[in-house]
Amino acid sequence: MLEIMVNNVNFDDCHGNENVNFEVSHPAFIVDEDGSVVPRRDVTDRGSTLFIHGRTAFAPERRPQTLKELLGLGQSPAFMRTKRSLLAPPMFVPENQRAPFPKSIGKVISSEMPDNALFKLTGKGADQEPKGIFYINKNTGEVLVSRSLDRERIAFYHMQVETMDLSGKTLEGPVDVEVAIIDQNDNRPVFKGGPHMGEILEGSPTGTTVMRMTAYDADDPNTDNAVLRYNIVKQTPDKPSPNMFYIDPEKGDIVTVVSPALLDRESMPSHKYELEIVAKDMAGSDVGLTGTATATITITDKNDHAPEFTKPLFQATVNEGVTGVIVNLTVEDKDDPTTGGWRAVYSIINGNPGQSFEMNTNAKNNQGMLTVVKPLDYEISAFHTLLIKVENEDPLVPDVAYGPSSTATVQVTVVDVNEGPIFYPDPMRVTRRENIPIDSAVATLNATDPDTLQHQTVKFAVLKDPAGWLSIHPVKGTVNTTAILDRESTYVKDNTYTAVFMATDNGSPPATGTGTLVITLEDGNDHAPSLYPSVARVCEDSKDLSVVLLGGRDEDISPNADPFKFELGKQAGLEKTWKITKVNNTHAQVSLLHNLKRANYNLPIIVTDSGMPPLPNSTEIKVQVCTCKKNKMDCSAADSLHMSLAVLICFSFITLLCL
Repeated sequence: MLEIMVNNVNFDDCHGNENVNFEVSHPAFIVDEDGSVVPRRDVTDRGSTLFIHGRTAFAPERRPQTLKELLGLGQSPAFMRTKRSLLAPPMFVPENQRAPFPKSIGKVISSEMPDNALFKLTGKGADQEPKGIFYINKNTGEVLVSRSLDRERIAFYHMQVETMDLSGKTLEGPVDVEVAIIDQNDNRPVFKGGPHMGEILEGSPTGTTVMRMTAYDADDPNTDNAVLRYNIVKQTPDKPSPNMFYIDPEKGDIVTVVSPALLDRESMPSHKYELEIVAKDMAGSDVGLTGTATATITITDKNDHAPEFTKPLFQATVNEGVTGVIVNLTVEDKDDPTTGGWRAVYSIINGNPGQSFEMNTNAKNNQGMLTVVKPLDYEISAFHTLLIKVENEDPLVPDVAYGPSSTATVQVTVVDVNEGPIFYPDPMRVTRRENIPIDSAVATLNATDPDTLQHQTVKFAVLKDPAGWLSIHPVKGTVNTTAILDRESTYVKDNTYTAVFMATDNGSPPATGTGTLVITLEDGNDHAPSLYPSVARVCEDSKDLSVVLLGGRDEDISPNADPFKFELGKQAGLEKTWKITKVNNTHAQVSLLHNLKRANYNLPIIVTDSGMPPLPNSTEIKVQVCTCKKNKMDCSAADSLHMSLAVLICFSFITLLCL
């Protein structure tokens, strides 16, 4: 340590100045044997007072001096002190002192203190929390500490001292009393947080920073007690070099010290390295305290290896007419399996003009899956030769390229199988009129065998005929009716009837194909129209003689349905009581020509469709003539009276004669 003398202390005790012991109030200074005041470290002048105590067996002496005075910087008004009779010098207490207590740490001096005056100490640490740490001798002014202190808990105490008479009246003060706790190296460095993880890309240049290790020391940062130095004491594993990393002793930065060639992830015994880091205080001196932590460094991958097929030729066999994966292509890649530098992407670069094949990657094992997506035909081509290329998801580093081993050939052999006959066209569509005679020809189905290299015969059969209307000749494929085709059947949807047939060859084993026949049925006028509603009600004294609006419906379709023709039945005299008027193509209005007595009447009506020839339907509707009072219709009496139209006609005729 460099020591510089800044002043000399002259001491005279009138007895030869022998065995003088000097005590300096500021820890940054000492007094050596010849009386020189020497700084122990760099000092920042703040104008505070420095006390030097010279003690002998005969008399003590105090000489207060400012740092300005000690450093010889002259005097100025800014550094002048007003002389005071009550003086409280700065006091210093080392932390962690051992018993016995109390211990004296300093003394408050009053040059003008009366004999009966008392000292009083107040503030935090005295009469305020934490109470009772410091107290003062009321008579002498000596300040004492009562127990061991911890600087890391409280590093500085600020209190006040005053003098007072016996009545409690303040004579002098209050004056500040400052007590600084002197640090001891009682705290080890600590690495907070963790785990401490770092990464370095393989092949990184020498001197690349990996991570920073930082420890903390609770001791005084202005002393060597908290000045840390870092060191790597162990590296696991120790290959390819036992000293692959270096740590900056002051900053804690870990950097690489091996060449980029040695920092090769694929050749290293491990992808993770553990470094035991020691932080020592006291600037790393032998007496310093230490703290330890483990830094885990991962060597990360870069895509510096191209994928390579494990062999140049792969072979596959597939039956014609099927789809799916036919062969798995294997590759090797030395890069990290968790990265895009390892994951493979396959492509077909030749031999797939019909796009019958497709390449995909198996995410679990990185293999290439060659898949048939369009069925192959042995009769067209029995062999296929494909050229497959493999690449990585991520691009290769600039100095690495894909080589010949990144391509492979796949030979695919197609196996001939007995394929079922094929109908053409499928479906076959024909139009036939309903109600054609039984055993009428409907269609002739065509089915051919795709196995052109084999001589096979084909036989036909009905597979699905929901209504049981059809039959097929087993050799010729002609379809005939076995029942009447009815367009209005529930088996007919949207005027079409669908049946399925099968054709079976005589191969070994036999193969079957299916074909669909769709018959569109033309309508025939085979359904007469009907009327609704079948019952109507009218009041016997109603002024409105309208009885009911009739509607017609026909199961046939145009032109065999509406427009309908409505007319009264052929019984004589109906037109004298009833009237029917056409409203539109499907409806007609039935009205009375005069009121009738309460009763039930059966009115005959003829409705005819527009077919060629037209179909009429003679039907009756029941008309109830009821008694209506106060908006209520009573038809009960009408139910008991049933009059036929013949009786009604006679009644009407007699009435006319009487007129």
